[in-house]
Amino acid sequence: MAHVRRKFVDLHVACKSQIAGQAIELIGQLYQVEREAQSLSAEERQRLRETRAGPIADALHSWMLANREKVPNGSATAKALDYSLKCWAALTRYLDDGRLPIDNNCIKNQIRPWALGRSNWLFAGSLRSGQRAATIVSLIQCAKLPVSSTNFCLTTVSTPPDHWQAVLPVRLRTSMYSRLSTSQICRLGPWGTGRM
Repeated sequence: MAHVRRKFVDLHVACKSQIAGQAIELIGQLYQVEREAQSLSAEERQRLRETRAGPIADALHSWMLANREKVPNGSATAKALDYSLKCWAALTRYLDDGRLPIDNNCIKNQIRPWALGRSNWLFAGSLRSGQRAATIVSLIQCAKLPVSSTNFCLTTVSTPPDHWQAVLPVRLRTSMYSRLSTSQICRLGPWGTGRM
Protein backbone atom coordinates (compact mmCIF):
# COMPACT_ATOMS: atom_id res chain seq x y z
CA MET A 1 0.00 0.00 0.00
CA ALA A 2 2.94 2.31 0.62
CA HIS A 3 3.92 2.19 -3.09
CA VAL A 4 0.47 3.32 -4.13
CA ARG A 5 0.40 6.05 -1.52
CA ARG A 6 3.82 7.29 -2.63
CA LYS A 7 2.65 7.62 -6.25
CA PHE A 8 -0.29 9.77 -5.16
CA VAL A 9 1.85 11.84 -2.77
CA ASP A 10 4.32 12.56 -5.58
CA LEU A 11 1.44 13.53 -7.84
CA HIS A 12 -0.09 15.78 -5.18
CA VAL A 13 3.23 17.51 -4.48
CA ALA A 14 3.97 18.02 -8.18
CA CYS A 15 0.65 19.42 -9.33
CA LYS A 16 -1.70 19.72 -6.32
CA SER A 17 -4.06 17.13 -7.83
CA GLN A 18 -7.41 16.91 -6.04
CA ILE A 19 -7.74 13.26 -7.07
CA ALA A 20 -4.37 12.49 -5.50
CA GLY A 21 -5.41 14.32 -2.32
CA GLN A 22 -8.57 12.22 -2.06
CA ALA A 23 -6.59 9.01 -2.60
CA ILE A 24 -4.12 10.00 0.11
CA GLU A 25 -7.02 10.63 2.51
CA LEU A 26 -8.60 7.22 1.86
CA ILE A 27 -5.28 5.39 2.12
CA GLY A 28 -4.60 7.31 5.34
CA GLN A 29 -7.81 5.87 6.77
CA LEU A 30 -6.53 2.36 6.06
CA TYR A 31 -3.27 3.15 7.87
CA GLN A 32 -5.25 4.59 10.82
CA VAL A 33 -7.03 1.24 11.20
CA GLU A 34 -3.63 -0.48 11.15
CA ARG A 35 -2.30 1.83 13.88
CA GLU A 36 -5.28 0.91 16.04
CA ALA A 37 -4.75 -2.81 15.33
CA GLN A 38 -1.03 -2.79 16.05
CA SER A 39 -1.24 -4.24 19.57
CA LEU A 40 -3.96 -6.80 18.77
CA SER A 41 -3.51 -10.50 18.15
CA ALA A 42 -3.67 -11.75 14.57
CA GLU A 43 -7.26 -12.97 15.01
CA GLU A 44 -8.43 -9.69 16.54
CA ARG A 45 -6.59 -7.72 13.86
CA GLN A 46 -8.32 -9.83 11.20
CA ARG A 47 -11.76 -9.08 12.67
CA LEU A 48 -10.97 -5.35 12.89
CA ARG A 49 -9.81 -5.33 9.28
CA GLU A 50 -12.99 -7.07 8.16
CA THR A 51 -15.24 -4.60 9.94
CA ARG A 52 -13.34 -1.34 9.45
CA ALA A 53 -10.62 -1.61 6.78
CA GLY A 54 -12.59 -3.80 4.36
CA PRO A 55 -15.31 -1.20 3.69
CA ILE A 56 -12.68 1.55 3.32
CA ALA A 57 -10.72 -0.56 0.83
CA ASP A 58 -13.90 -1.31 -1.14
CA ALA A 59 -14.72 2.41 -1.23
CA LEU A 60 -11.18 3.21 -2.36
CA HIS A 61 -11.37 0.63 -5.14
CA SER A 62 -14.75 1.92 -6.37
CA TRP A 63 -13.46 5.49 -6.18
CA MET A 64 -10.37 4.56 -8.24
CA LEU A 65 -12.47 2.83 -10.91
CA ALA A 66 -14.83 5.80 -11.15
CA ASN A 67 -12.04 8.37 -11.35
CA ARG A 68 -10.04 6.35 -13.86
CA GLU A 69 -12.83 6.85 -16.39
CA LYS A 70 -12.65 10.63 -15.90
CA VAL A 71 -8.93 11.19 -16.46
CA PRO A 72 -7.23 11.13 -19.89
CA ASN A 73 -4.95 8.25 -20.82
CA GLY A 74 -1.25 8.94 -20.40
CA SER A 75 -1.65 11.56 -17.66
CA ALA A 76 0.22 11.20 -14.39
CA THR A 77 -3.08 10.69 -12.57
CA ALA A 78 -4.04 7.91 -14.99
CA LYS A 79 -0.68 6.22 -14.45
CA ALA A 80 -1.08 6.31 -10.66
CA LEU A 81 -4.63 4.95 -10.88
CA ASP A 82 -3.62 2.25 -13.39
CA TYR A 83 -0.76 1.11 -11.17
CA SER A 84 -3.07 0.94 -8.16
CA LEU A 85 -5.79 -0.98 -9.99
CA LYS A 86 -3.29 -3.37 -11.58
CA CYS A 87 -1.88 -4.27 -8.15
CA TRP A 88 -5.19 -4.24 -6.27
CA ALA A 89 -5.28 -7.96 -5.39
CA ALA A 90 -1.76 -7.81 -3.93
CA LEU A 91 -2.46 -4.51 -2.16
CA THR A 92 -5.49 -5.88 -0.35
CA ARG A 93 -4.07 -9.32 0.45
CA TYR A 94 -3.36 -8.17 4.00
CA LEU A 95 -7.12 -7.82 4.60
CA ASP A 96 -7.50 -11.63 4.42
CA ASP A 97 -4.82 -12.49 6.99
CA GLY A 98 -4.26 -10.75 10.33
CA ARG A 99 -0.60 -11.79 10.33
CA LEU A 100 0.28 -9.79 7.22
CA PRO A 101 1.33 -6.14 7.42
CA ILE A 102 -0.34 -3.47 5.30
CA ASP A 103 2.95 -2.87 3.44
CA ASN A 104 6.49 -4.19 3.20
CA ASN A 105 8.21 -1.09 4.62
CA CYS A 106 9.75 -3.07 7.49
CA ILE A 107 11.54 -5.43 5.11
CA LYS A 108 12.58 -2.60 2.81
CA ASN A 109 14.14 -0.76 5.75
CA GLN A 110 16.08 -3.88 6.70
CA ILE A 111 17.55 -4.40 3.23
CA ARG A 112 18.21 -0.73 2.47
CA PRO A 113 21.77 -0.72 3.91
CA TRP A 114 22.70 -3.70 1.75
CA ALA A 115 21.14 -2.20 -1.36
CA LEU A 116 22.91 1.12 -0.79
CA GLY A 117 26.27 -0.56 -0.29
CA ARG A 118 25.93 -2.90 -3.25
CA SER A 119 28.15 -0.82 -5.52
CA ASN A 120 30.89 -0.73 -2.88
CA TRP A 121 30.89 -4.50 -2.64
CA LEU A 122 31.65 -4.89 -6.32
CA PHE A 123 35.26 -4.32 -5.38
CA ALA A 124 35.70 -7.13 -2.85
CA GLY A 125 39.01 -8.08 -4.50
CA SER A 126 38.04 -11.40 -6.04
CA LEU A 127 35.08 -13.67 -6.59
CA ARG A 128 36.06 -15.79 -3.60
CA SER A 129 36.34 -12.71 -1.36
CA GLY A 130 32.90 -11.61 -2.49
CA GLN A 131 31.47 -15.03 -1.70
CA ARG A 132 33.04 -14.97 1.76
CA ALA A 133 31.69 -11.49 2.42
CA ALA A 134 28.22 -12.63 1.32
CA THR A 135 28.41 -15.62 3.65
CA ILE A 136 29.41 -13.50 6.64
CA VAL A 137 26.68 -10.95 5.91
CA SER A 138 24.15 -13.79 5.63
CA LEU A 139 25.21 -15.19 9.00
CA ILE A 140 24.97 -11.76 10.60
CA GLN A 141 21.51 -11.15 9.13
CA CYS A 142 20.41 -14.62 10.28
CA ALA A 143 21.49 -13.73 13.82
CA LYS A 144 19.19 -10.69 13.65
CA LEU A 145 16.13 -12.84 12.93
CA PRO A 146 13.36 -13.05 15.55
CA VAL A 147 13.62 -15.71 18.23
CA SER A 148 11.11 -17.98 16.47
CA SER A 149 13.32 -18.05 13.36
CA THR A 150 16.42 -18.67 15.46
CA ASN A 151 14.64 -21.58 17.15
CA PHE A 152 13.76 -22.87 13.70
CA CYS A 153 17.44 -22.74 12.76
CA LEU A 154 18.45 -24.64 15.86
CA THR A 155 15.78 -27.31 15.52
CA THR A 156 16.43 -27.99 11.84
CA VAL A 157 20.14 -28.52 12.24
CA SER A 158 20.66 -32.22 12.76
CA THR A 159 24.12 -31.87 14.31
CA PRO A 160 25.02 -31.03 17.93
CA PRO A 161 25.02 -27.40 19.14
CA ASP A 162 28.85 -27.37 19.10
CA HIS A 163 28.57 -27.43 15.31
CA TRP A 164 26.89 -24.00 15.34
CA GLN A 165 29.75 -22.54 17.34
CA ALA A 166 32.22 -24.06 14.92
CA VAL A 167 30.83 -22.12 11.96
CA LEU A 168 30.70 -18.74 13.66
CA PRO A 169 32.81 -16.22 11.73
CA VAL A 170 35.26 -15.87 14.62
CA ARG A 171 36.14 -19.54 14.49
CA LEU A 172 35.99 -20.25 10.76
CA ARG A 173 39.77 -20.17 10.35
CA THR A 174 40.64 -22.23 13.41
CA SER A 175 37.94 -24.83 13.34
CA MET A 176 37.83 -28.02 11.38
CA TYR A 177 34.85 -26.54 9.54
CA SER A 178 36.95 -23.92 7.80
CA ARG A 179 36.80 -26.12 4.72
CA LEU A 180 33.01 -25.76 4.43
CA SER A 181 31.86 -24.35 1.14
CA THR A 182 29.71 -21.25 0.97
CA SER A 183 26.68 -23.32 -0.01
CA GLN A 184 27.19 -25.63 2.99
CA ILE A 185 27.32 -22.69 5.39
CA CYS A 186 24.31 -21.04 3.77
CA ARG A 187 22.27 -24.19 4.27
CA LEU A 188 22.48 -23.57 8.02
CA GLY A 189 20.06 -20.65 7.68
CA PRO A 190 16.31 -20.97 8.26
CA TRP A 191 15.76 -21.35 4.52
CA GLY A 192 18.25 -24.22 4.19
CA THR A 193 17.97 -27.91 4.89
CA GLY A 194 20.12 -27.83 8.00
CA ARG A 195 22.06 -30.88 6.86
CA MET A 196 25.61 -31.02 5.61
